[in-house]
Amino acid sequence: MEKDVTLRVNGKTRTVRVDPATPLLYVLRNQLELNGPKYGCGIEVCGSCMVLMDDQAVPSCRIPVEEMSGREITTLEGLTQSDGTLHPVQSAFVEEQAAQCGYCLNGMVIAAVALLESNKKPNETEIRAGMDRNLCRCGTHTRMIKAVQRAADAS
Repeated sequence: MEKDVTLRVNGKTRTVRVDPATPLLYVLRNQLELNGPKYGCGIEVCGSCMVLMDDQAVPSCRIPVEEMSGREITTLEGLTQSDGTLHPVQSAFVEEQAAQCGYCLNGMVIAAVALLESNKKPNETEIRAGMDRNLCRCGTHTRMIKAVQRAADAS
């Protein structure tokens, strides 16, 4: 049974009419037209669907949208400033050319932002641990680690 659910996404309050058990990912992509989070595995292990929920990286593919009421949700689109300036992590990923196909990129950037929020100057081991929940089949992990290090150095 559908009902109105109010969400706070990328700094804006949005109300959607949806079955409360619908996964957040589907609401973000299909109703709010935010295409940063991607469907990957559907079981919370690949990281493609990650969003920031109250500054913590979480997979959105299985979280019921009703559980998001009152939470601050940030997608990849919400990291870019209103003037188009990229978030430092996004800039570092561009500068390090840390993407191949780009499918995992959403989750990698979101995980990196969450990591740097909790640890401003992580070492390589901490970066690897912070990015461990994300899968990349193209093999650009080394560049992604360099991008996180670059973003940390820039702050």
